[in-house]
Amino acid sequence: MKKAKSASGNTAGPRKSVIAVAAHPDDIEFAMAGTLLALRDRGWEVHYMNVANGNCGSVNLGSKAIAGKRLAEAKASCKLAGFVHYPPLVNDLEIAHVTPQLAGVVSAIRAARPSIVLTQSPADYMEDHQNASRLAVTAAFCHGVPNAPCKPARKAFFENVAVYHAMPHGLRDMLGKQLHAGMWVDVEKHADMKKKMLACHASQKKWLDATQGMDSYLQTMIDLCAAMGKLSGKFRLAEGWRRHNPLGFATDLDFDPLRGALGSLVHVDRKYAKWLEE
Repeated sequence: MKKAKSASGNTAGPRKSVIAVAAHPDDIEFAMAGTLLALRDRGWEVHYMNVANGNCGSVNLGSKAIAGKRLAEAKASCKLAGFVHYPPLVNDLEIAHVTPQLAGVVSAIRAARPSIVLTQSPADYMEDHQNASRLAVTAAFCHGVPNAPCKPARKAFFENVAVYHAMPHGLRDMLGKQLHAGMWVDVEKHADMKKKMLACHASQKKWLDATQGMDSYLQTMIDLCAAMGKLSGKFRLAEGWRRHNPLGFATDLDFDPLRGALGSLVHVDRKYAKWLEE
């Protein structure tokens, strides 16, 4: 792929900072934590944000009680892994691409100053997931837009940023069409820590059992990694990613810091590699 001319003259390598932006407490653990742990092990700062507070995640507790419990669980997961936690912005089912929420995500991204933004699939079975993805993408785009909404206010920054989308649960979009990752990250080394982080979200076992038929949410997470590993054709346990179009996010259209940072832990398919070379 051809490079765009640099507006900032920046020639430095990627900043070793990554932020994961997802809808609900435990979404990051399910789909992204292995990749984040691999980056952490290579000296990257890891930032963690759930847009919603998880207040609908119980069939027994009231909204305020379960939101407080899930906030504590998310903080415990971050503490266990050494990640930086950012507070949620809204209740479940209220995530929307609106200015107040966008301002909050822009602020978090400017605080983290990441070169990598990980978020959910733009096509997913759940609207909250899709809307969290939209917010993350727009906020990443606005990292270098000084007049964009940002609350709390933080200065824009002008280095390259790359956005990557995780695979949706079930690997299908809202209409049941199967989606395919272009990139896989080997997470076998970090599977035990992924389980420990997900186990911090203990309130979700009964919820997922009752509402989504996930008899054991820890085993479900490992099964998802095994499915991605099989699809990679190379790894036993993996997380799958799709890279967002770099136009508007980076002056170097070849900017692919996730692939560069993780080296042999990354496998890409031929279509992905060809797209980068065109």
